[in-house]
Amino acid sequence: MGQDPNEIPTQKLSFWRITVLVLVVAVVAAGVVKLVSHQSTAKAATPPPAPWFAPYVDATLTPTTQFQMASANPASSTVLGFVVADPTSACTPSWGGAYTLDQAESDLSLDNQIARYRQLHGDVIVSFGGQANHELATACANVTDLTAAYNAVIDRYQVTTIDFDIEGPALTDTASLARRAQAVHTVQSSVRSSGGNLAVWLTLPASPSGLTAAGVQVVESMLAAHVDVAGVNLMTMDFGASKPESTSMIAAVEQSLAAGQAQVQAAYAQAGEQISSVQAWNKLGATPMIGQNDTANEQFTTGDARQLVGFAQDKQMGRLSFWSLNRDQPCGPNDPNPGVAANNCSGVAQQALAFSTIFNQLPGRSASAASAVTDAVATPKGPDDPATSPYPIWELSGNYPAGTKVVWKHTIYQAKWWNQGEAPNTPVATGSDTPWLLIGPVLSGQKAVTTPTLPVGTYPAWSATDAYPAGSQVLYQGVGYQAKWWNQGVTPDASDPGGSAWQAMS
Repeated sequence: MGQDPNEIPTQKLSFWRITVLVLVVAVVAAGVVKLVSHQSTAKAATPPPAPWFAPYVDATLTPTTQFQMASANPASSTVLGFVVADPTSACTPSWGGAYTLDQAESDLSLDNQIARYRQLHGDVIVSFGGQANHELATACANVTDLTAAYNAVIDRYQVTTIDFDIEGPALTDTASLARRAQAVHTVQSSVRSSGGNLAVWLTLPASPSGLTAAGVQVVESMLAAHVDVAGVNLMTMDFGASKPESTSMIAAVEQSLAAGQAQVQAAYAQAGEQISSVQAWNKLGATPMIGQNDTANEQFTTGDARQLVGFAQDKQMGRLSFWSLNRDQPCGPNDPNPGVAANNCSGVAQQALAFSTIFNQLPGRSASAASAVTDAVATPKGPDDPATSPYPIWELSGNYPAGTKVVWKHTIYQAKWWNQGEAPNTPVATGSDTPWLLIGPVLSGQKAVTTPTLPVGTYPAWSATDAYPAGSQVLYQGVGYQAKWWNQGVTPDASDPGGSAWQAMS
């Protein structure tokens, strides 16, 4: 067969040229695959942090919640509230306006509880503000003194995450917004200049439409002052008239969070920082009020809790909390006001710690809080020293009524019921078998607590021969006592398993 003379000649590719071409294409393709793989790996190695969980505890509510015990609090982070201005000294921090920081140590053993919690590898976040009393910035007009007050709390409790619960009149107090933002920026900058970190969360009221306008202003004031805000925590509770009756509680919560995410992203954009949608979700938190809310027809159930945990994981939110650990138990059949929110039970059908168990599927602490958790506090060596023990040393022959605090093996214990001859650290099968509650370790620098006494003549001196009807008041070894029932010859400081006839008066 001959070649057509009109056909344009074409260049034939040799076997070797085809081979080289295939090899070049293969090498280029491999490089592209490797680059894509590397980029995918890099992205996978730095996902947004998982949502973390920390319940709120009302630290001054009695009876106090033993947040330091795993049996009472399975979470490994807890938000303690609330630090506010001392009613008698505007720039002095106090717990709930009732205890100075020192009084919270001596009266509530709060420092020891925190130390015990850290022994068990938990950590605390301190919340400033709250619904009652006055957040420090609203009472303390001097920024320097305000900064010192915040530092006093942070230094004392060695916290790496703080929370500002701003609500009520404090939301619209523009002067306090500026003072707070300036003080927090100074505190945060100082901590970072020393090589530490301080995460700042803002906890604000919300409706199904998201943050209120005043709440947005709180966020903007912090960003304008160049505070590095870790996140904005929406109080998804007590929606009232803003929630249509046809809208379920969990639906309203999710609507609130979706709107809040957009508001957070917009607030950062206004401050000149563009953050992605995922980053905005990661800067968002939610705090529902478990069980019966203050609004009569609003209840947040355990089913709602499960759905919220899934929602937070799906959206890659930053944080979940709830109000409050004190309430995470059923009210029981003796609840006199069913359907009304109580401060020590949820008001809905649940097992004890049901909400904590559900929320605790999430990791327990923020990244900054995790870095602060250390190993167990070093146990001092040698015998207990009465001069440095905040409470009396336990004795085998001692009588210990319920509520009595003692020191044993450098640890503080509190009697759950009258007992004698039972060492606080005696091994038991379960916590219900011991009459002692472990509060926490004795801390360095603690001193013996002196029992205040009354002057002679305040009450009649107790007499072994006199008969005392119920309500009688006497003075015995400088302490005032009141008779709980008729008795004679019973020493006021004596106790028995049936209960003492006398009660010490504060």
